[in-house]
Amino acid sequence: MKTRQKYSLIGLTVIAMAAFAAEENPAVKKDLAALQGEWTMVSGSADGQPMPDEMRTQMKRVCKGDETTVTMGGQVFIKAKITLDPSKKPKTIDYEMTEGFTKGKKQLGIYELNGDTFKSCFAVSGAERPKDFTGKPGDQRTLSVWKREKSTASKPAQK
Repeated sequence: MKTRQKYSLIGLTVIAMAAFAAEENPAVKKDLAALQGEWTMVSGSADGQPMPDEMRTQMKRVCKGDETTVTMGGQVFIKAKITLDPSKKPKTIDYEMTEGFTKGKKQLGIYELNGDTFKSCFAVSGAERPKDFTGKPGDQRTLSVWKREKSTASKPAQK
């Protein structure tokens, strides 16, 4: 086996093992399960500018499995594969864009989950991951807060 092929095989094995470990991590499973369902945007800003209410009220987010789709007025805004790391402080979230205007790009972010509220802050593709939940003009961050829609809220556990 050629050296290059050997390193490629080793690299693929490491990637597969990391993906398997993430799927088996109870904290990742817990947070991913908490993200499932339909969400409505409560607030949002891009590059430090608040999102106009006319836009914000049209934003919906649906999470199924490890994918999220954000629509605006029923049209796909973004669709992405999600990777979480709840062991970091703050917790990290990566989007591998599969549809929308940033298709094929990766965005690094941070997140908080508190009951039926999900907050995230993402850097523009190619930039460093945010370290806090702020957005100032020129920083090219998107900050958003979402509330779970009542119709998809988790039901209490049956006794």
